[in-house]
Amino acid sequence: MIPRISTVETTQAHYVSFIEALQAKGFAGELNQDYANRIALSTDNSIYQLLPQGVLYPKTLDDLVLIAELSAQAAFSQVTLTPRGGGTGTNGQSLTDGLIVDVSKHMNGILEINEQERWVRVQGGVVKDQLNAALKPYGLFFAPELSTSNRATVGGMINTDASGQGSCLYGKTRDHVLELKSVLLDGTVWNSAPLDEDELEKLKLREDRVGEIHRLVDDIHSTKKELIDAKFPTLNRCLTGYDLAHIRNESGRFNLNSVLCGGEGSLAFIAEAKLNVLPIPKFAALVNVKYDSFESSLRDAKALMDWEPTSIETIDSKVLNLAMGDIVWDTVKDYFPEKEGDPDTLGINLVEYTADDESVLQARVNKLTQHLEKVAGEPGKSFGFSVVYGGAEINKVWGMRKKAVGLLGNAQGQERPIPFVEDTAVPPENLADFIMEFRAVLDSHGLAYGMFGHVDAGVLHVRPAIDMKDEAQESMIREITDQVVALTQKYNGLLWGEHGKGVRSEYSPAFFGELYVELQRIKGVFDPHNQLNPGKIATPVVGGAELLKIDAVQTRGQLDRQISAKTRDTYNSAMFCNGNGACYNYDPKDAMCPSWKGTRERIHSPKGRASLIREWLRLMSSQGVDLTEESSRIKSTSYIKSLPGKIKNTLKKQKGEYDYSHEVHEAMMGCLACKSCVGQCPIKVNVPDFRARFLEVYYSRYLRPAKDYMVGSLEFMVPALSKFPAPYNWAMQNKVMKRVFKQYVGMVDSPTICKHTLVKGLKERGVEFASVEIISGMATKQREKSVIIVQDAFTSFFETQLVLDIIDLLNELGFTVMVAPFMPNGKPLHVHGFMKSFEKAASKNISMLRALGQTGVPLVGIDPSMTLTYRQEYAQVADRLPTVNLIQEWLATQQEAVATKASKLPAHSYKLLAHCTEKTSAAASIKLWQQIYAALGQSLEVQAVGCCGMSGTYGHEAENLETSKTIYDLSWRDVVNADENKGKLVASGYSCRSQVKRMDDQKIPHPAQALLDLVRANR
Repeated sequence: MIPRISTVETTQAHYVSFIEALQAKGFAGELNQDYANRIALSTDNSIYQLLPQGVLYPKTLDDLVLIAELSAQAAFSQVTLTPRGGGTGTNGQSLTDGLIVDVSKHMNGILEINEQERWVRVQGGVVKDQLNAALKPYGLFFAPELSTSNRATVGGMINTDASGQGSCLYGKTRDHVLELKSVLLDGTVWNSAPLDEDELEKLKLREDRVGEIHRLVDDIHSTKKELIDAKFPTLNRCLTGYDLAHIRNESGRFNLNSVLCGGEGSLAFIAEAKLNVLPIPKFAALVNVKYDSFESSLRDAKALMDWEPTSIETIDSKVLNLAMGDIVWDTVKDYFPEKEGDPDTLGINLVEYTADDESVLQARVNKLTQHLEKVAGEPGKSFGFSVVYGGAEINKVWGMRKKAVGLLGNAQGQERPIPFVEDTAVPPENLADFIMEFRAVLDSHGLAYGMFGHVDAGVLHVRPAIDMKDEAQESMIREITDQVVALTQKYNGLLWGEHGKGVRSEYSPAFFGELYVELQRIKGVFDPHNQLNPGKIATPVVGGAELLKIDAVQTRGQLDRQISAKTRDTYNSAMFCNGNGACYNYDPKDAMCPSWKGTRERIHSPKGRASLIREWLRLMSSQGVDLTEESSRIKSTSYIKSLPGKIKNTLKKQKGEYDYSHEVHEAMMGCLACKSCVGQCPIKVNVPDFRARFLEVYYSRYLRPAKDYMVGSLEFMVPALSKFPAPYNWAMQNKVMKRVFKQYVGMVDSPTICKHTLVKGLKERGVEFASVEIISGMATKQREKSVIIVQDAFTSFFETQLVLDIIDLLNELGFTVMVAPFMPNGKPLHVHGFMKSFEKAASKNISMLRALGQTGVPLVGIDPSMTLTYRQEYAQVADRLPTVNLIQEWLATQQEAVATKASKLPAHSYKLLAHCTEKTSAAASIKLWQQIYAALGQSLEVQAVGCCGMSGTYGHEAENLETSKTIYDLSWRDVVNADENKGKLVASGYSCRSQVKRMDDQKIPHPAQALLDLVRANR
């Protein structure tokens, strides 16, 4: 029996006292000190990992004031606080061993939009893409563009003075901040905006912290101006943190926001911001320029700036090849065509143009393309290009570029490209030479690396591939960073051009020289006791505190190496999460991680769950448990033999005995197992995979709930139940039985079994169950026009008419249809961690499907989730898998047969609500439905929606019902009930159709059913 994990690092006493004092004073937000939440927030997108003492989620400005006032009391002078937004920093900016203050959960409102004056007022937790979605109807946008824009908060952008693509035109976040509402560490709420001399002088007379701050900052600017001009490089990206060079703006007005922007939360809490917004350009074009070497793309980028583009981004071959293996490639591959005789593409420049006049845009693009055609094939020049027009299509390419950070983390092997010298900035004219020397440094260490970035601004992101679990490789962090610092200084640049300082602040004195003491004075006046994000950017002169060191902060690798290599390999779908946070995508119309969207809790995200599993593996290893051996032991132990121990441990659990595994279990049970993470996470973090493995181990110690046995065995029971469905259906519909069912089984309801069975329907149609013998007796031509439907329990028994309708449609198209004998798929077993039973069911299915597949007749499945199991979960059981296509994957290859019906059908328009697993694990298949509809003269638009909230049986389980409803409300309910969608919607997933029936009492057909109705009506 595996041991429980009760020994975890508990919150220190003075932090517990601080949290209790906050609660006593009426803190309205959440105060969280459980181990799971602390672990989930112990990482960002950097190499570091620091366990916080707890997490504070303020709900209002008053909560922030309360935190600040309490921390100023002498009793709590040792409490440290670190603001956190999206948590996507690459340098550990928001990591701390103190308390995290996360405003993103509650303080995320868009407070005011002023269309006429073009500004917006928002709370610090608003996500950038959320803001731009709200501004779009006004024709406006918030300009600084980031690769993490779908999860980066405005507060985080301000704290890192973020910038990205297009910064040469649009500048940095600081350039768009009009006013800030901040909370100082004594509890003062201060609104900072540019000041004229009279306003400044009045403030300097104040005898409080506000007056002291303004006196000091103005004095530094006045007395050190020449030194500031000499030390601060005139780069587009300038400098992040305490920007002394811009204390006075171009008109000479004093602006404290230049100090606060980029302060990384080390000076104050950013509560609200008034931001400048800009008109969205009406027209856009993107020229994708290809090169036979990365150096050529870099050097040519400087020449391309002469053609006055909005921005130029570059991507190397490593990023491009990784993109080709990702879901994102399906959306952009047409824009990167490969012609026979072309060299390999080893570098790409993405050259963007925007304008408000289409003819002006076209003229500028034409000038560039004529130049590219003229120089094509010359040494150091491009060999080909393509042009993309329109914001929607261009955004697909930018989507690929935005994914570059995550994609690099998906390189194969133990060495993964990691951020630690990855946002250097040098004058653009020096970039190519700088990068060549940079590459020489990495080559001298024998390292692979990926590169991408903003060549127009002289910023390039370079990520060397290092296995941080290897102590020898980890030591290179210091050596390489020191070399890159020297190289950056040689080329008059900066180590931190974009992503902030964080732990790399130790190099501040080297770049600031004698000005560093002035930064220390600024830190001291804002934060005299060094309580706000200590060790970053600067430390107060008084107190002796030091900056953090890049090799003195705990790294993820140091913790991961405590796990055995064998266990890491078994759970590699969790181990390689690099914290890029793509799963924090705010967009309710995006499929990525519905449990995160429905709860807004970090533990209910792929990143959070991966972090919890990593820590669980580490703690298990520390107790001498080999989880790979444990899994084998569990499979060989009888249920009866293990039952007494499970009962004993479950009773202890009910009495409140602590086991960290319970916290991990809570996070895992919130997962819908929709596998959106598998398709959309650039690292391919596979939560359903390690969730199933964890549940197998967890339930070897504790009793399972009754619902697991019901869900896991339903596939096996339903064939017998379908022969006499009345008792089951009565129990599912009777109010008293439903209450009993909910209380004692944990299920709120279940779909009813169809009275008209599939067996009867097949007999009525003369359709046979497929067998090798039957197929062998068929004529060759008949076999070529045949197809086998592979059954799944949900459509065969709960939605029987769908199966029969698909048979009828295929018959109408001239195909002979057979149905494979029903055999449990096993997916529900996998979802709930019945791994031994799953492997047995999968093995039986594989044997049958292999035999049928060898006849040459195609195998197709109806439900996306169940069908994709044959190519995903089954890969854990066998190497040689049968090919079972989604119905549209096969039907799209039969265009000639489909098109025969087109002339008889009037044109209609439909909208497809695609299943999450289908959208993210078989993205190309969604377009195939559109091709099939087009072949029949019909229009099919893919409707933008996220998850429906059902996902198998998730929505039927009592503990998930409310979250399921919340998820449905995020994007589905409005679409389903919109008047313009009546009669037009089709849905490909059984779960989705079931959820619509439950939530809105509406029936949405499968795409094939809509086509059958058309064909029948127009015979």
